[in-house]
Amino acid sequence: MARKKNALTKYFVGPWTDDTSTATHRLAKWISSVTDDSDESTEDSAFYDGDGTPESDVVSVKKSYSFEGMYDETDPAMKYIASLEFETGEGRKIAFKQERTDGSILEGRATVTEIKVTGGEASEYATFGCSISWDSRPKITPAPVTP
Repeated sequence: MARKKNALTKYFVGPWTDDTSTATHRLAKWISSVTDDSDESTEDSAFYDGDGTPESDVVSVKKSYSFEGMYDETDPAMKYIASLEFETGEGRKIAFKQERTDGSILEGRATVTEIKVTGGEASEYATFGCSISWDSRPKITPAPVTP
């Protein structure tokens, strides 16, 4: 199995309008770290047809990613995220797309939280950070099959 660098995974953001994904701004410039902060809810149950050991059932998955880097006000993706800093509710809804290294694409409506576009030590560049979570299971387009 081939290993691939994380930087080959691409992330895109943009406005979400009328159930349409417009994630056209690539979130990459000056981004040094992307962390999968996904959350799964489970329920444990034991049954008489087993030996009494509880089985885990995954009842929900909330896929989230945290982005960290340096803020560049001229980068379209960062500028778009920064424009949402003081928005609430529906104002924080965006289109979010991930292109994985195998060629599969995940996309759908998401919510942006924890927006940071300033702060840090005086000698450092301005901080950029945000968390993006899909609001429901994203549309998944499988990777093209190669012969």
